[in-house]
Amino acid sequence: MTIANPAREELHRLLDHIPESDVPTARKFLRSLLDPVEVALLNALSDDELETEEERAAVEAALADPAADVPFEQIQHLRK
Repeated sequence: MTIANPAREELHRLLDHIPESDVPTARKFLRSLLDPVEVALLNALSDDELETEEERAAVEAALADPAADVPFEQIQHLRK
C-alpha cells in the first residue's frame, strides 16, 4: 500500500488547472528541476552584445587555419 504524498497530490491538481497555453512553460520549468544544466541554461543571460570587428577577425582566422585543430585522440589521455 502506498502512502499518499499531499504535496505531490497538490501538484497534480495544479497541473490539471494550468491553462493549455501555459503547459509548455510549465513543462519546461518542471523538467528544469530534474536537470541542473537546463536550470543553468534557463537562468543564463542572453548575449546581447554585437560581435566586434576584432572578435569577427579572430573567428575567421581560427576557421581559416585547419592546422590549429588537434585530433581528439591526441588529447584524450589528458582527461585522466
